[in-house]
Amino acid sequence: MIKFENVSKIYPGNFAALENIDLVIEDGEFVSIVGQSGAGKSTIFKLITAEELPTEGEVIFNDKSVKSIKRRHLPYFRRNIGMIFQDFKLLPQKTAFENVAYALEVAGYTNEEIAEKVPEILDIVGMGSKAEKYPRQLSGGEQQKISIARALVHNPHVILA
Repeated sequence: MIKFENVSKIYPGNFAALENIDLVIEDGEFVSIVGQSGAGKSTIFKLITAEELPTEGEVIFNDKSVKSIKRRHLPYFRRNIGMIFQDFKLLPQKTAFENVAYALEVAGYTNEEIAEKVPEILDIVGMGSKAEKYPRQLSGGEQQKISIARALVHNPHVILA
């Protein structure tokens, strides 16, 4: 579960990106956050991933306040979250396989686990035949599928897109 309790985020210059937000997202729920540019959508993502902390209030992820997560534990915390970026954030010098594998490498998976999981998820997103292609050799839609595979490969608790 993700819960925002009276959350505000104030940036320098007294710019309020979010003010007094209360939000509950239950396990298994599918939620779309929409709004115009500057409405605070990206700020919500940054607060969920503890990339930023709220100025006021609490962000709770799986019954734990993100404020209480020590910096050295952030990588472990973030393994619960699969991120699909708008601009894909693929590494241009790595193949599709390597881009997906990288998410597992930094999470400490073994080479054997990587060799098993990456082809499996690439097949699921319909990109098994493109595993050795570099991002520049893929269409925008194919790059998006690789980004999705990378977000899903470690079976995260939450997917943010």
